Amino acid sequence: QVQLLESGGGSVQAGGSLRLTCVAPGGILSNYEYSMAWFRQAPGKEREGVAAIASDSRTTYAEAVKGRFTASKDKARDTLYLQMNSLAPEDTAIYYCAAGRWVADRLSPREYSHWGQGTQVTVSS
Repeated sequence: QVQLLESGGGSVQAGGSLRLTCVAPGGILSNYEYSMAWFRQAPGKEREGVAAIASDSRTTYAEAVKGRFTASKDKARDTLYLQMNSLAPEDTAIYYCAAGRWVADRLSPREYSHWGQGTQVTVSS
């Protein structure tokens, strides 16, 4: 059973920063079969990929967040991070951590089988 526990969301003003954390106990971050990713879903919109990290640490970012967001993982702490800088109102969404088997660094939600409960990020102008 894969458990993913996100935290770190909150409310910030435009231009601010937040760091999201996803704890994934059980060693999944060290399992070469699994990729990890961050997704987000804004009200009335489909869930979209933000960043994906393959087991070999290759990382893919959505165009909308390139240069502003950085995804990383700490295998020793079983933790995935998403550092978000220069936040804008359009970044407002629920952010989800996900794990998928044999996904490499792709960002298709359908390929990820394990999901956290989500954490709300709200950016005001």
